[in-house]
Order: sequence, then structure tokens, then C-alpha cells
Amino acid sequence: MFLFQVDAFTNQIFKGNPAGVCILSPDKMQNNELMQNIAAEMNLSETAFLSKQANEYQLRWFTPQTEVEFCGHGTLSSAHILWETGAENKQDIIQFNTLAGILSARYVMGKVELDFPTFPIEETPPQENINIALGIEPIFTGITRKRYFLEVETYSILKGMSPDFGKLKAIGCPGFIVTCKSNDKEYDFYSRYFAPAGGVNEDPVTGSSHSSLAPYWSRRLGKNKLMAYQASKRGGVLECELLPNGRVLIRGNARTVFKIEMKLDFN
Repeated sequence: MFLFQVDAFTNQIFKGNPAGVCILSPDKMQNNELMQNIAAEMNLSETAFLSKQANEYQLRWFTPQTEVEFCGHGTLSSAHILWETGAENKQDIIQFNTLAGILSARYVMGKVELDFPTFPIEETPPQENINIALGIEPIFTGITRKRYFLEVETYSILKGMSPDFGKLKAIGCPGFIVTCKSNDKEYDFYSRYFAPAGGVNEDPVTGSSHSSLAPYWSRRLGKNKLMAYQASKRGGVLECELLPNGRVLIRGNARTVFKIEMKLDFN
């Protein structure tokens, strides 16, 4: 069995968001303990496990601590490996069956294009415990997919954040999206994402959060095509395009870092 590590949403190795990708037989896809142990061994924000079934792939994602219902960079990395290894043709659309529903990927001018759902943001009163834990005073607070969504005024505030992860974990929320408008011509908006309750203090580049970020900034800026930068230490670039059907296309690069053969006794 082979295991790959891919840097997603970047064209440079050691940038973007690293994901594990493991292609399994259908019976191994039912072995939750095996997948959780491999994800813990990889110790990345997520490891993706996939298996072909008829004309689609079953796809699941695990952090070092738990299974998650939606992962953008793990999906992008999985499509990248299927095309790079020749398991699938770059002319063909790949369909994934996931806990987040049916997701698809296309190869478009050297990038992976993901077809994702969008999620609404419900405005909520400011939460003092969250503001203290993040060390910010947001100008907007909302909730999307049970995660807090906060806008801050400037990039310097976003970039300078140094959250108290112990306090964030104690709140028990699955994740915290923090964003701001861009002040330059290269990008439309910036973001960071924190998920200590799931075992990931800061996720380097979070494709799934852009299912909420893209429609939010599309409304704010009055445009359907947006360039985004996730301002983590590793950093990553995402192209977002809102579609008339309410979904969003998210495009990004990927680079394979290594491939290993796992020597394990599964019996």
C-alpha cells in the first residue's frame, strides 16, 4: 500500500497545506481504526483515504484525532495524485462521494478545480470569550457550519494574531475562520483558520472554509471571481468563482513531496 504527501494550494514544496493521500481497497475503507492510526502517524492536519467504487471514489478525511466531514486540501490532493499516477485521465472529471455530499474535480490549465457547495453565514452577537482567546475585536461575527466566522479590520491585525489555543479548545467549537479585506491588487481577501478542538491549532490552507468565505466576499465586493490568500506561516493561494447554481469553484496548485510504501500487517 502506498502513501503520498502532497502540498496543496501552492506550486512550491514546503508551502501550502500538506495532506496525506492513501488509496485503499473497498474493504479497508471500512477500517476506521486503521485510517485513524495512519492519520495519527502522518500527524498532518488531514490525511485523505479513497477507494474507487464503480464510476466514483469514496473519500474520507481524518485529522490526527478524528474524522472530519469536509476537507478541501485533502480533496485537491487526492485528485492531484489520481492524475499524477495515471489512475485517472486529466481529461476526465473525478467524482468523490463524501460526508459533505458529491464533490468533483477537474484538471484546468495545470490546476485542480474543485466544485464545492457554499454555506451561509448567520450573523451573531460578538462573543467575548472568543475575542479574548483570539486576541481581536472583530467588526463582524457570524456562524457557518457550526464554526465561528469573524472579520477583522486590517491585514496587520489578521497576520499579527497569536491565539490562546487552550482557551479556543475549551470553547468546544469545531473551528474559527478569521478574515479581512485585502489592501493590495493581488488578492481580494485574506483569512486564517484555527481548529484546536479537532487537533489542528492552525490549518495552513483551508479549502472548505472558502465555501463560506467566497460567497461572503462576493457579496461584499460585488464580484464573482476572487483571489484569496490564507495568511498562515506556510501560506496558500486559492482562486474562487461563484456559480449561478449557488456552488463555488475553487482552484489551486499541488506538488507531491514524497511517496512511500507502507509495510504493515493488516491481519
